[in-house]
Amino acid sequence: MKVAVDEVEVLTADLVAVRRELHALAEVGLDLPETQALLLRELAGLGLEITTGTALSSVTAVLRGALPGPSVLLRADMDALPVVEATGLPFASSRGTMHACGHDLHMAGLLGAARILAGRRDELAGCVVFMFQPGEEGYAGARSMIDEGVLDAAGAPPVAAFALHVDTMTDGGTFVTRPGPMMAGVSAATLTVRGTGGHAAMPHQGIDPVPVAAELVLAVQSYAARRLPVTDPAVLSVTGLRSDSAAGNVLSETVTLVLNMRTFSDATRSRVRDDLPALLTGIARAHGCDLETQWVDSYPVTVNDPDETAAVLDMLRAAHGVERVRVLDAPSPASEDFAYVLERVPGTLVFLGVAPAGQRAPLHSDRAVFDDSHLGLHAATLAELAWERLHRTGP
Repeated sequence: MKVAVDEVEVLTADLVAVRRELHALAEVGLDLPETQALLLRELAGLGLEITTGTALSSVTAVLRGALPGPSVLLRADMDALPVVEATGLPFASSRGTMHACGHDLHMAGLLGAARILAGRRDELAGCVVFMFQPGEEGYAGARSMIDEGVLDAAGAPPVAAFALHVDTMTDGGTFVTRPGPMMAGVSAATLTVRGTGGHAAMPHQGIDPVPVAAELVLAVQSYAARRLPVTDPAVLSVTGLRSDSAAGNVLSETVTLVLNMRTFSDATRSRVRDDLPALLTGIARAHGCDLETQWVDSYPVTVNDPDETAAVLDMLRAAHGVERVRVLDAPSPASEDFAYVLERVPGTLVFLGVAPAGQRAPLHSDRAVFDDSHLGLHAATLAELAWERLHRTGP
């Protein structure tokens, strides 16, 4: 399937308007009633089987082709971030929230793909599941949608799953992906160092956990640099450090550290979770302190299926030229809850460059600006990925 240039141009104008409406009403988390209502409005009339979530404001839409075949899933995330927007755009959010990760473009692009494919249902061999998912930014919305049955929405599990994620630091219209690990898994830990407290004038009479905590911060960095292979590393960051002292002349009794860990394999994640607490506990005890470690898993590693990704790369190069398709040398240390889908369904996450000319700010920045003139390309690419996969599989 090849989407005509004039069809993309007409689609782009409409999707830009929808995207900017979504941008202005940015909502955070799992409960996104206004965003859901707008999506339902835009999907109406396309002849899709639509269901909404119970535990979250998700939207699942199934397109059944006229010809027999399997199903393919296309996904877009819906939620914004609790960021006060500083772009000055006429359609900027004024709610203290912001689509600073481009999820408004993801939704608009998937809406466009639904329109393209619905218009070709008589030739479509199989089903397409359109997954509009809240709660990507730390709420594991994809896992909730899986629990509520999104992978069975068409009656049988999809044979493949695809998603496009925009990027403000990549040249407009450039596609970026890689086989294997694409984005990191993430875990967090709370480390509580317990001393005894005491008078700041007489620290020798107690056990002060503050210098011990400082030593633990340095030990975390030394561990990452010297105990893990450069071919399968971990990114370890201490993102919080808090004492329970309520006065300037009182020694702390406890100090709490917050640790963020990014890994690119389950093996390294398990190794760090086993080794690092033992090392830090030993250091704390050498100073007379106790250490309690509590781990919380967030998202697994996002792993692109090698076979599906090879086919995606071939399709993108054939459609757009090799100069507009780039294969990453290494995975990104950021994380993505599309990983939950890719744990169960072979597929690929692709980044699409939408960097505006002369005005680049990273994702999650309050100044992030997206060139939404690529939305037609975004929509057409998603539609072509689904079409190619269904027709490559055959009935």
